[in-house]
Amino acid sequence: MLKDKTVLITGGTGSLGKALTSHIFKHYSNIKKLIILSRDEQKQFQMAQEFPETQFHQIRYFLGDVRDEARLVRAFQGVDIVIHAAAMKHVHLAEYNPDECIKTNIGGAENVIKAALETNVERVVALSTDKACAPINLYGATKLTSDKLFIAANNIKGAKDVRFSVVRYGN
Repeated sequence: MLKDKTVLITGGTGSLGKALTSHIFKHYSNIKKLIILSRDEQKQFQMAQEFPETQFHQIRYFLGDVRDEARLVRAFQGVDIVIHAAAMKHVHLAEYNPDECIKTNIGGAENVIKAALETNVERVVALSTDKACAPINLYGATKLTSDKLFIAANNIKGAKDVRFSVVRYGN
């Protein structure tokens, strides 16, 4: 499935991004390129110690934020599959900083969709959460909104050959 594909993971230095990276290299060694997009240079540095480019020739590290649509457009050039794992996910921090949570989880989702449509990405898989089911906090509400945006993107893609999907997991 990933043979000769270029995959980009937003939030790639997070716990799920690192787990996906490990899984991909273990099971899909024939991947063309794996791009780790993250806004945190320290986490990228640390991840590069675990997955150095000298040993993992397909890996690339790309500094960027899902809040920056222009940067996403640049990052998505030549990408086949985007796994959208970037999010502000700590419930208490979202409650204390609601505008930041909205900018990242909803605005970031909109930017990923726009960049994917502009760059002819084939597939976008957005990660959701069990907290998006009947949300009782802002984090869950923003993730539910994000989910709805990604599914609705299938209706606005026009003739573009891209599929948007959402996967939801629980703790």
